[in-house]
Amino acid sequence: MPDADPDADLMLRFQGGDETAYAELVRRFQGRIVSLAYRYLGSSADAEDLAQEVFLRIYRARETYEPRARFSTWVHRITVNVSLNLIRGRKVRRHLNAAMPRSDGGDGGAVDFEDAGVVAPGDKVEKDELAQVLREILDGLPERQRIAILLNKYQGLSYEETAEAMEMSLSATKSLLTRARVKIKEQLEPYLTTGRAPERRDSSTRDS
Repeated sequence: MPDADPDADLMLRFQGGDETAYAELVRRFQGRIVSLAYRYLGSSADAEDLAQEVFLRIYRARETYEPRARFSTWVHRITVNVSLNLIRGRKVRRHLNAAMPRSDGGDGGAVDFEDAGVVAPGDKVEKDELAQVLREILDGLPERQRIAILLNKYQGLSYEETAEAMEMSLSATKSLLTRARVKIKEQLEPYLTTGRAPERRDSSTRDS
């Protein structure tokens, strides 16, 4: 096991039959899992459902769990896998529904994230508009680039932790993040210079 990891210790206690240790893990991780899921899925209901699925997988893994990596990295890996499965399922449903007429107004469901450090505080309108632009840019990234950015920038995982969570090599993860940042910069620069939101681009659903 890596250096002292109190979360892994809790999981090992749970493995030994201490149900209160599991309850403590839920308390510690629920907020960050729901936050990551919401940023990725754009739906509070889906984020809550995803968190429940993640904790169910943690519960079921108590017999086989081995602290080979930090517990938080292991949890993020589970969250990534569940998120990607849900996103892919959504895309299948979206293709099936595309050919059918809709009587409702559709759903919003855009990821509502902010990068508070991008603009100076004080102009809420500009800040909200920039958050919208960033959200749309992030939504348009290939799924693996998008989740790498969310893990590294918004969840604060290191390159190494992001690589472990995504089950990729360190060099591949760094390359993925670099490509994501280049795309974000390319699409954000026109807005910063002209004030016009970038055109939405279709992108592939995968990026290795």
